[in-house]
Amino acid sequence: MISEKMKPFLKNNSAIRMMFEEGNRLRSIYGADKVFDFSLGNPSVPAPDCVRQAIIDLVNEEEPTVLHGYMSNSGFEDVRQTIADSLNRRFGTSFSAKNLIMTVGAASGLNIILKTILNPGEEVIVFAPYFLEYGAYVKNYDGKLVEISPDTTTFQPNLEEFEQKITPNTRAVIVNTPHNPTGVVYTEETILRLAGILEKKQKEYGSVIYLISDEPYRELAYDGVKVPYLTKYYDNTIVGYSYSKSLSLPGERIGYVVIPDEADGSEELITAASISNRIIGCVNAPSLMQKVIARCVDAEVDVAAYDKNRLALYNGLRECGFECIKPQGAFYLFVKSPVPDEKEFCEAGKKYNILMVPGSSFACPGYVRLAYCVSYETIVNSLPEFKKLAQEFGL
Repeated sequence: MISEKMKPFLKNNSAIRMMFEEGNRLRSIYGADKVFDFSLGNPSVPAPDCVRQAIIDLVNEEEPTVLHGYMSNSGFEDVRQTIADSLNRRFGTSFSAKNLIMTVGAASGLNIILKTILNPGEEVIVFAPYFLEYGAYVKNYDGKLVEISPDTTTFQPNLEEFEQKITPNTRAVIVNTPHNPTGVVYTEETILRLAGILEKKQKEYGSVIYLISDEPYRELAYDGVKVPYLTKYYDNTIVGYSYSKSLSLPGERIGYVVIPDEADGSEELITAASISNRIIGCVNAPSLMQKVIARCVDAEVDVAAYDKNRLALYNGLRECGFECIKPQGAFYLFVKSPVPDEKEFCEAGKKYNILMVPGSSFACPGYVRLAYCVSYETIVNSLPEFKKLAQEFGL
């Protein structure tokens, strides 16, 4: 018998994963080239060549008991220093190895942060639409999730409502930019306003409110858009990063957390987060992949391939009559459903072998998310089917 705490998760299993499984079923019937699966953010761009070469070199060069052995719960010190040096070059920060903890992807990073800072009943604020797993992560530590309703005009954070919903019980705020599911990049003006509100509320309540920046899509930005590095705007910022998207390594589960010296109680936070990494069951991040990252720390993602997909899908859907905001980053398109119930729209799409994720999976009903990290051919071949779908709804 499962625990009472698990039963809600069983009832609300991930719609994204369910759609992915539906895609596998349809491919077995119609063939892969006849199914247009936009459900899962699984990168279609291969990992850079340096990743494969690093794996080969490391296996040949490194002592196996070191390469595959335990290390500090925070990760190899030389790897953490290499990443810190890269961040300092790129963003003008002043991190060292002690400020980083290697994690089992961004999800594990967020969990160790929340375990470290959250007491039962304390509140964590999120901006809708948001990655719904945030709610599960907060519940893992008996916290309370507080949603801010979406601004569906710009999909920038609704800061007026945000300021009103901060309470003495607010412990953290999670932001995600470039954003899943909208592809929006939060502007510097937005970040400055958000930081100002947090500073004011900390003084008002005599509390500490941590800003958790979830950044798996940091490297995926288009049209010259700059992605602000949030530790430079607010001292109590903690960064969670993953190489799943930037180096196309989602299955390798490798990332890190940054806790700056400026964060309140940073020394204790760093020590506690390292212990959290162990006691939630991860122990440490994968040893081989840590070493690989150190050798590929400055490798660049093939943004041009995603940009080509972005423009093809965005322009193609607009020509079909759909409404959508042009994404500035990540690899998602957030499309307004032509009917209020977007799940009805998703079901209709299946008739044309088009798989979309309902916006209610991101606490934003009335929209659907399309992950365009697929082959360019998939996008081109899907557009005639999208045209049929649009005509069915009178667009």
